[in-house]
Amino acid sequence: MASIAHRIPPLAALSLICLACMPGPAAAQQPAPRPFSFATVEHLAALRARQPYAARSSALPRTLRRITYAQYRSIRFKPQDALWHHDSMFDVQFYHRGFAFTHEVHIYTVSPAGVRAVQYQPSMFEFPPALARLRLSQNLGFAGVSVHYPLNSPNRRSAVIAFLGGTYFRVLGRNQVPGVTARGLTIDTAAVSGEEFPYFTDFWLVRPAPQARTMTIYALLQSPSITGAYRFVLTAGTVTRVTVSAVLYPRRNITQLGIAPLTSMFLYGVNSARRRFDNWRPQVHDSDGLLMHTGTGEWLWRPLQNPLRLEVNRFMDHDPRGFGLIQRDRNFADYQDPAARFEQRPSYWIQPLGHWGYGGVELVEIPATEDIDYNVDAYWVPSAPVHAGQPLAFSYVLSAYLHSGDRWPPGGKAVATRFGPVLRGTSQAHGWRQTLIDFSGGDLGGLRADQPVRAVVTATGAAISEVSVQRVPEDSDWRARFTVHPTGGPIDLHCYLELDGAALTETWTYQWTPRS
Repeated sequence: MASIAHRIPPLAALSLICLACMPGPAAAQQPAPRPFSFATVEHLAALRARQPYAARSSALPRTLRRITYAQYRSIRFKPQDALWHHDSMFDVQFYHRGFAFTHEVHIYTVSPAGVRAVQYQPSMFEFPPALARLRLSQNLGFAGVSVHYPLNSPNRRSAVIAFLGGTYFRVLGRNQVPGVTARGLTIDTAAVSGEEFPYFTDFWLVRPAPQARTMTIYALLQSPSITGAYRFVLTAGTVTRVTVSAVLYPRRNITQLGIAPLTSMFLYGVNSARRRFDNWRPQVHDSDGLLMHTGTGEWLWRPLQNPLRLEVNRFMDHDPRGFGLIQRDRNFADYQDPAARFEQRPSYWIQPLGHWGYGGVELVEIPATEDIDYNVDAYWVPSAPVHAGQPLAFSYVLSAYLHSGDRWPPGGKAVATRFGPVLRGTSQAHGWRQTLIDFSGGDLGGLRADQPVRAVVTATGAAISEVSVQRVPEDSDWRARFTVHPTGGPIDLHCYLELDGAALTETWTYQWTPRS
């Protein structure tokens, strides 16, 4: 088991959470210290927000800063040194500092015995030969934490949540492999002035009971513009869920705050307006669409794309019911990559708790040329201004799942988007595009081909013609087909299927910028 130093956390503000009494007669007269709680982290975040920003990270040796990614990945934590390895369903491992992960995070455990710092020791790690002779300080600290649980096998524990780099964290359910990533917060993403990246500076790990299926983690966020107190309540399973609560304390006015951010990769796929890659794999993506459940109850599906230039779209809403970056295609044949296993990468769904008010889900798509580029961001942007000195709070449930379960809309869903040229005789009509959308699920499979199913298509920046709907006999899908005639500027498209005036499917939405 990892060694734990018996010392109070370094800030005087945390002295109230130490459960060890001071020696001497005066100690008996002191009131009993309050148990550690979320309020403790809120108090500390509020104190830090009233102070000038200062990085809380010790210097990292130059050798560790300059190692390659491959060398960093070869630094491995020894599982036998994990916290609570023999005493709980959960155990905790740690990430070493190095490569791009230079920030030190301070880690503590919380138990009935008190709050105690986890002390870094080089002996906890196995190093590659090139780094084996390094003399590392006992105060070097960690880069992040990884919580493990017997998710896929009773005899082997696997990571269910991991925090590494900035405020990034990954959540995995049963039979899932890493793909989409969550973040604690974004500030000014895609802004001309540049994005500010907060990071988690401290973690408090609450020791779970031996047979507990849930675990609580507290964290403190810090950046030049804001501090924040976070609580993560983790429940591992086929669908792993994390209830996230946060209280933020802005140091300055913030132009754009991103709540519940998700980050993913989309290189190309069946949704692509045009394929620009010479690659043996039919599709390459961690997520293939943004799904939204609006405050009015409408379900929106926006297929992802890899644009030629930065694209930013905001879908305005009030009190959203949910949104997420989704991997709908679960067919191995559509990826043909037994190493990457794109078909096993999770979907992340955000369910807001309480009233989030007015705002919008913002989708950022960045041009990418490789599958290591995380080029898709989605997050909630509140309409209310963020002012210095005015705290704000929010909470939500993040679910990581493979299959739709009760997360898909109750009606049909868009499962494929295709585009092609429009021919007039032997010539291609300049700028016109034929659009085909396949819908599946809900009541669609039980409808006969002669039912008067209708496609409702609307557009801005374009005219629509030749709208048709047909049942695809091979797989019971229904295909909407229409022609898009650009009239100038970016084009926003919307389409859903209806029968006798009742919607049968979610609303497919897409933005297309014609090439000049």
